[in-house]
Amino acid sequence: MSEYGKYSTFFSEILLFWKDLSEAQKSMVQSSMVIKQFEAGESMRSGSENCSGLFLIESGQVRAYIISEESGREITLYRLFDRDVCIFSASCMMKNIAFDIYVEVEKETRAFLIPIAVFNKLAGSSMAVMAFANELMASRFSEVMWILEQALFMRFDKRLALFLLEQSNIEGSDTLKITHEKIANHLGSVREVVTRMLKYFQSEGMVEVYRGTIKITDKRKLYAFTMPSG
Repeated sequence: MSEYGKYSTFFSEILLFWKDLSEAQKSMVQSSMVIKQFEAGESMRSGSENCSGLFLIESGQVRAYIISEESGREITLYRLFDRDVCIFSASCMMKNIAFDIYVEVEKETRAFLIPIAVFNKLAGSSMAVMAFANELMASRFSEVMWILEQALFMRFDKRLALFLLEQSNIEGSDTLKITHEKIANHLGSVREVVTRMLKYFQSEGMVEVYRGTIKITDKRKLYAFTMPSG
């Protein structure tokens, strides 16, 4: 058994095709897999570069985002947490993707990397692996479409309120250590717009704003603010 053999349960729980692999295929995956450790701020993928393979996140937090060529603004497409799979780090196997996707580490992250050559070999010989990849890609694109729908059709104040509530849920706290610039990067906006809207939220008693910190003071009112009017 390789040093990765003890993680077989972990692999089988997040790789739904694991049970359909032969012992030889499982051995190939385990012998080629690499453990990667990332610090906050590091890049797991930079645009069209670094198509390294499929990342299985054991612990940590990362975000996938795109950058506007015209304005240079970022917008977060989705985030990944413990026991998630990062499919876009293997997007070079998907030839019809015509835009660059970046993957940034938000918190210290430990992940297993299945090299792209090994994953391609599995996908070419196993319908279960290909089905898993297609379903995962469809799920991620569904998240992307939801974000784009928000950006196109939802007022920014509601988007910001939703983001603060989501961030509170992620952190398990109503005190958020995050800058206005970072919020702008998540939402595809600029710092000045975020600052102006946070000041409005503060005047309405929903948050308190400090340097590098936002404290949600009335979560019920903030949540009500996201609801459709009328």
